[in-house]
Amino acid sequence: MRSLTTLAFLLLVAGYAIGGALFLARDDDPVSRADAVVVLAGGDTRLDVGLELVREGVAPVLVVSEDTSGRDGRRVAFCANGGKGAKLGKVEVVCRKAAPFSTRGEARLVAGLADKRDWSSLVVVSSRYHLFRAERLFARCTDAKLALRGAPEEWWRNVLAVPVEWVKLGLAETTRRGC
Repeated sequence: MRSLTTLAFLLLVAGYAIGGALFLARDDDPVSRADAVVVLAGGDTRLDVGLELVREGVAPVLVVSEDTSGRDGRRVAFCANGGKGAKLGKVEVVCRKAAPFSTRGEARLVAGLADKRDWSSLVVVSSRYHLFRAERLFARCTDAKLALRGAPEEWWRNVLAVPVEWVKLGLAETTRRGC
């Protein structure tokens, strides 16, 4: 029994170490220009990263995935007024709700916009722990060139995210393989 407990502990530590490297150690992709910046729903720091990118002139369009949970009041207010007051100049703001409300749903939503608007390059903004899986899902749905940017998160969110991302990645790679 003791050896089984030790083995389980070692597997847990190894899974966490590999997950930490896979999900948290990713660098931002270099980007100078894209057709759109896409801010995925979730963490409340993601919108700030997207806004910074479009203010720097990276893209003329900011796509914001509306968070149906209502946890991010700032995002709700931003989308409710179409981004007015955010000092974005001529940047077009597109706020949409993904159906289903998931990263896969967001990838489908953005792929549809990319096809309709003839976009060939996208910058996808999410929490750093989410970038590995988001890139895989978006690559299944669109041929647009992808660059990924991580938004900062509190340390405890990163700690909790590693096992959750393993589960979600497992689902995305097995039972939910399509776009």
